[in-house]
Amino acid sequence: MYGIGAFSRALALHHRFKLGTRYFTAQAASSLKPLCDPSTYSAEEYANIDWNNLGFGHTPTDYMYVTKSTGDGSFEQGKLDRFGNLELSPAAGVLNYGQGLYEGMKAFRRENGGIFLFRPDQNAARMQIGAERLCMPSLTTEHFLDALRQTVLANKRWIPPPGKGSLYIRPMLIGSGPILGLAPAPQYTFLVYVSPVGNYFKEGTAPLNIYVEEEYHRAVHGGAGGVKSITNYAPVMKPITRGKARGFSDVLYLDSVHKRYVEEVSSCNIFIVKGNIISTPVAGATILPGITRKTIIDIARDSGYEVEERLVEVDELCEADEVFCTGTAVGVAPVGSITYKGKRIEYKLGEEHVSKKLGSTLVGIQKGVIEDKRGWVMEIGEQTSWSNSMKAR
Repeated sequence: MYGIGAFSRALALHHRFKLGTRYFTAQAASSLKPLCDPSTYSAEEYANIDWNNLGFGHTPTDYMYVTKSTGDGSFEQGKLDRFGNLELSPAAGVLNYGQGLYEGMKAFRRENGGIFLFRPDQNAARMQIGAERLCMPSLTTEHFLDALRQTVLANKRWIPPPGKGSLYIRPMLIGSGPILGLAPAPQYTFLVYVSPVGNYFKEGTAPLNIYVEEEYHRAVHGGAGGVKSITNYAPVMKPITRGKARGFSDVLYLDSVHKRYVEEVSSCNIFIVKGNIISTPVAGATILPGITRKTIIDIARDSGYEVEERLVEVDELCEADEVFCTGTAVGVAPVGSITYKGKRIEYKLGEEHVSKKLGSTLVGIQKGVIEDKRGWVMEIGEQTSWSNSMKAR
């Protein structure tokens, strides 16, 4: 299936890649100084916003990172600019042919004031796979991570206090060069912007109510459903809008060929639980290989659960003990009900349920109260911690 082998190859290359001490040279650190010296903000200083009522929306911050491709397909060093609008030609490849990718991740504070990212190298690898699929050049893992680091530190005052939310990070790769015929753009822009966010769903941490979409499909075999292309998201807006108007949180899509296998929710991957077995659809051809999905699979196996990545029939939802969703934006979200063919299937939830246990473990690792045995969490305030984390992977 498309995506799995390529993703594995990219990760293998990443594991062989090691950041040397040059990653933290004075030259790299000084790249922030013309616009923003992170040391000017103490750990106690925050932007003047209501952290107790932070939803999931865009809040303009101070800086964004921008770099452009060169003629040989590599990218310039890049720089921090004041957050603002981009200037694009009307003939830009992204505007005419949708040649664009994005990633999503979060920076968060711990009680000790440290600033951390969660598995950003996986986002770098996934963007590289997506770029190959859309005939775009991609950044090296080192360049990608340095761009994240610069952007987060430059916007440090926008990172919510511990327990109040996180700083959502949005890297984008777009065809910015003008092109009229259907072909790859002649130039590309990579940028990173950030926004403080709270819970993704308006229900907060309450169980989700989902309905199974039978008319529209999110992706088809041979398409780009397995990469994080911007073209995957506009088509799902109509079914989401229709679903929310009927009181649902989101939409669950079926495969486009047989219309009997569960694929994913608009914004997240899905899992079903039956006894000690956790099942989730195979990622790749039409399903995005979510990084939170991958993490939860590892946590579940470490916790003694049997995890199956396989075709999941929609009728299995009726027999499941529990259903939950995973994603960077949503975290681990329990599902309270699923409506299929007019029938509402309800699931009992509680502190002892699988999604609660797995989600608590994930958050515990991120907060530092549970040991990070796999080196998933990377601190970006301390040079040594970041470098050691990369070398350990």
